[in-house]
Amino acid sequence: MKKIIFCLLFLPRLAFAQLQHMPAYPLITHSPYFSVWSFGDEAAGTRTTHWTGKPQDLIGYLRVDGVMYRFLGAVDNDTAQVADQQWVSVNATQTKYQFGCGGIDLSLTFTSPLLLQDIDLLSRPVSYVSFRLRSNDGLSHTAQLSFNVSGDLAVNQHGQELKAHKGQIDGLTFLKAGTKEQPVLAKKGDDLRIDWGWVLVAAPREQGVVQKITGKKKREIFLNTSFAEVKVAEDPVEKLVLMGYDERNSVQYFGQNLEPLWRSLRGNKISIEKLLQESYADYDKTLSRCDTFNKMLYSRALTIGDHHYAQLCVAAYRQSIAAHTLVRSPQGELLFLSKENFSNGSINTVDVTYPSAPLYLLYNPALLEGMLNGNFYYSESGKWAKPFAAHDLGTYPLANGQTYGEDMPVEECGNMIILTAAITKAEDSAGYARKHWATLSTWVHYLEANGFDPTNQLCTDDFAGHLARNANLSVKAIVALGAYGWMAQQLGQADTAAKYLNLAKGLAKKWMEMAASGDHYALTFDKKDSWSQKYNLVWDKLLGLGLFPAEVYEKEIAWYLKKQNAFGLPLDSRKTYTKSDWILWTATLASKPEDFQALIGPVYKFMTEGPDRVPLSDWHETTDGKKVGFQARSVVGGYFIKLLEDKWSAKAP
Repeated sequence: MKKIIFCLLFLPRLAFAQLQHMPAYPLITHSPYFSVWSFGDEAAGTRTTHWTGKPQDLIGYLRVDGVMYRFLGAVDNDTAQVADQQWVSVNATQTKYQFGCGGIDLSLTFTSPLLLQDIDLLSRPVSYVSFRLRSNDGLSHTAQLSFNVSGDLAVNQHGQELKAHKGQIDGLTFLKAGTKEQPVLAKKGDDLRIDWGWVLVAAPREQGVVQKITGKKKREIFLNTSFAEVKVAEDPVEKLVLMGYDERNSVQYFGQNLEPLWRSLRGNKISIEKLLQESYADYDKTLSRCDTFNKMLYSRALTIGDHHYAQLCVAAYRQSIAAHTLVRSPQGELLFLSKENFSNGSINTVDVTYPSAPLYLLYNPALLEGMLNGNFYYSESGKWAKPFAAHDLGTYPLANGQTYGEDMPVEECGNMIILTAAITKAEDSAGYARKHWATLSTWVHYLEANGFDPTNQLCTDDFAGHLARNANLSVKAIVALGAYGWMAQQLGQADTAAKYLNLAKGLAKKWMEMAASGDHYALTFDKKDSWSQKYNLVWDKLLGLGLFPAEVYEKEIAWYLKKQNAFGLPLDSRKTYTKSDWILWTATLASKPEDFQALIGPVYKFMTEGPDRVPLSDWHETTDGKKVGFQARSVVGGYFIKLLEDKWSAKAP
């Protein structure tokens, strides 16, 4: 049986974690458009695809002693032997494979260096594909490596006419391909791929590389990189390919096309070819930094949770980040804009930012500012004139104003206020809150009047339908009122702070009475035979507001432990489906480690034993583990909530 390894071995007594499978393996992960995955356990058993499932072929061959082996991608009627895959491992920034190809073992590593604390590096749309060959029998063997990238990485639909070029730049040779039409930002929607800009494949000339454009038709181009035949004996032989994408313009923001951040960060607006050169020069240093981060993340998650939690965080990391794009607004502000992947294609949805936030609060709260800046601008510019926060900024990649058909007033006001408070805590500064205080005050007044006992409306779980008197939505409003009071305290506004903190505490007591249903709290104030996950309580705990007593958390956790199914805790009593991000939040309310582990264990089971082969879905059935909807969304950044709690509790006096 093949080994599937999900953590990097670096602790002396930590054994490799054996998994049945991952739902999908991230290979190239940078943005909603530049995102290539393998949907199978065997790298050579399936075609590589975009996260949407459309083929975007990466194909790898290794000729050993005259025998051709295919180690990556699937090809019809291929005469090559399939390499013997020995294992696959995944860490935060890398996916690694090892193969046996006759007398040579081949190690293949995909590295997308998404280090959140370095926005410059994060903004580069460049991944490394590295190869390491060594003899497995002590003998000398001849070997020749070939790596092929389909031009379909630059089309929305297979069959669009392509054009390709070849070039060199200071030590690198490169190929690039893109559509002939180049319809920049001409399409919007969910199940779409980019069909403008250029996919690039580069390799160091010193490694004896030959690159060529292959394909009989302009609609079926491959970018082929072949390395000169080498002798492989005792000393390993290493080869490197860099893959990049130049989107030219990433999004449209209120009528203005915005170029990717990597270009606007550099005053001379360097070319993508120069960026590849820069990335190559930084290769050794970048890999060392990735290795350090991979170990740190896994070790810390293992310490505060267990190996299930550590592996959930590893699986979520690249997926969440790659569901965003980085640009700078015309006003000079950072924008880190999400896409609602396989949901409705909205751009910068507030109630997608909300569950995603823990990952970015943990490692770089400036990125969470970048997730909120556009929504604040939308209101403060007068383009959105309602007295509550908007749901979204448009349909990806066009951020020209809300396109979702219905408002979520309590939901989005609560989200924006709570997340601003979270930024205040993460940065130990109320500067961001001060900048937007007038807008926050408008929204808190709306919640003061409308938040405690919500009328019939949607919340973030809109797939579940409208709900009146939603007790969990009420919790969000109460916590937002308290968070506003806490921010007022940080700003030195004593009277305002006292007013809203006291109001929130009073409403929390009232909530406990109205939502009480014996040994748990109800889904709605008027249906006592119901229940729901009260995941919004987690911000009362993390922000240290003290609005709800610990007995509320404990009563709910005890109830949830009795309601779990094989693949997780249902969202509420109406259906058996769930949201995995909310389970992680709910589990963080637990005071006992064994209760936290008991609640996340079924989510791990879903990830490793669920039947669907797609990037992590956050909406699944708890009875059989089947995906209900969504995939590859940023909200799995919410898995990092326990790590965030640990970091903030360590800072508490």
